Amino acid sequence: ALQLVASGGGSVQAGESLTLACVESKFTDITCMGWIRQAPGKEHEGVALIERDGRTRYSDAVKGRFTISKDNAKNTMYLKMSSLKPEDTGTYICAATINDNGCHRGYSTFGFWGQGIQVNVSS
Repeated sequence: ALQLVASGGGSVQAGESLTLACVESKFTDITCMGWIRQAPGKEHEGVALIERDGRTRYSDAVKGRFTISKDNAKNTMYLKMSSLKPEDTGTYICAATINDNGCHRGYSTFGFWGQGIQVNVSS
């Protein structure tokens, strides 16, 4: 089964940057992967998606501040988060799908989720 292991969380001040990484065991099978976050007391929120061909999608909340990318040679997906705000605080989860049209279907249909990592942004 596909396994995802995330790293890179931590605590930063508002305005600072942080980069998350997610290593995935069967990279070539993946049609779409991305990052989801959950703030305390709130539902999951899609943050960014990246398709097999590299096309990306972002939520309005992070567009222009976050950049999703992947390194196929390292089986790794990244989320570079810049100009962080306190409202970016939450548990960040990497997820992936091997289904056709994976990104179009949305992260809620993704069958493979990694463990959550904590990101804390203080003002």
